[in-house]
Amino acid sequence: MRLIHGATGAITESDVMLASASNAVVLGFNVRPTPKAAELAEREGVDLRLYTVIYEAIDDVKKAMLGLLEPTYKERTLGRAEVRALFHISRVGTVAGCYVQQGVIRRNAQVRVLRDNVVVHEGRIASLRRLKEDVEEVAAGFECGISLGRFQDIKEGDIIEAFTLEEVAPKL
Repeated sequence: MRLIHGATGAITESDVMLASASNAVVLGFNVRPTPKAAELAEREGVDLRLYTVIYEAIDDVKKAMLGLLEPTYKERTLGRAEVRALFHISRVGTVAGCYVQQGVIRRNAQVRVLRDNVVVHEGRIASLRRLKEDVEEVAAGFECGISLGRFQDIKEGDIIEAFTLEEVAPKL
């Protein structure tokens, strides 16, 4: 194993290009790739490994070096929504008024809240509403209200990213 580059902050397009040219894997700890970097990684076939617990990253690197890595789950981004307004409703809590920028946001989807490309919360959508109606999903270009249940520290400008996990064979 050889470390090619180390940095702080979001995973950028230049990180993905370096990994592509070096036939390397990108490891991210508690950060997310920018949307353009994620798209480029998909096109170039670069493996992005994202972790929120440092011990999982260490264990994966050790297992990969020993050839013991089990199948992993690849994250597939469903959509991204920007928080534009906050509404405080009694007995519900904070509801984020959002604009879906790309993809779709689905009810009961796994989501993460990004503030300056740093993950501040990961969980599930508690409720999804459009024009006072509960809906299953909201597509890009539309506005909606998203409640995240127990997480109330949402702020204007945050990005809510919906995703699913798919099992894939290991590449490391």
